[in-house]
Amino acid sequence: MTTPSLPGWLFPPEQGFFAQDLDHIPDLPPHTELIDGSLVFVSPQASFHTLTLFLLERELRASVPAALKVRREMSVVLGPRQRPEPDLVVFHARAVTGKTQTAFQAEDVVLAVEVVSPDSEVRDRERKPQIYARAGIQHFWRVENVSGYPTVYVYELDPATQAYVPTGIYHAKLQLLVPFSIDIDLTEIDAF
Repeated sequence: MTTPSLPGWLFPPEQGFFAQDLDHIPDLPPHTELIDGSLVFVSPQASFHTLTLFLLERELRASVPAALKVRREMSVVLGPRQRPEPDLVVFHARAVTGKTQTAFQAEDVVLAVEVVSPDSEVRDRERKPQIYARAGIQHFWRVENVSGYPTVYVYELDPATQAYVPTGIYHAKLQLLVPFSIDIDLTEIDAF
């Protein structure tokens, strides 16, 4: 009996992986992220996660000014060893380079959104906000499942500390004026 050969990326290089490596490693699982030089694989998502993303993506696309765009599950290069894949990003439209583009640069991102899943709680609540803030992304939303409905924790970057500060917690309705005017009925998750 022959043993199947293992992919080379299961054995990271001594210095870890770099952001540009993700575009050149064959046969990586979909939505592989790079955090602190290590590959992170995403588990299959629950229905709540998918429905929340449908709702937020639809409403953000309807709300963003013309100079901004919304993408789902696109990675963001935050530094040489950091290339996470937020669930949603709002970014400057000028950053679009074409249909083969695989990532955006941190300076192009206005808002990063993470919908917390059981397998990513620590990354979404702790590590990702740290690296997004250090990279200068001005706005961050963390979305949690509270009794089957999205609760959105909204953060803004404090320029003095280069860390996020909470600006609100939204349960049934998300109404904001920054980074642009937003009014989302979070209970519409049931419409999908």
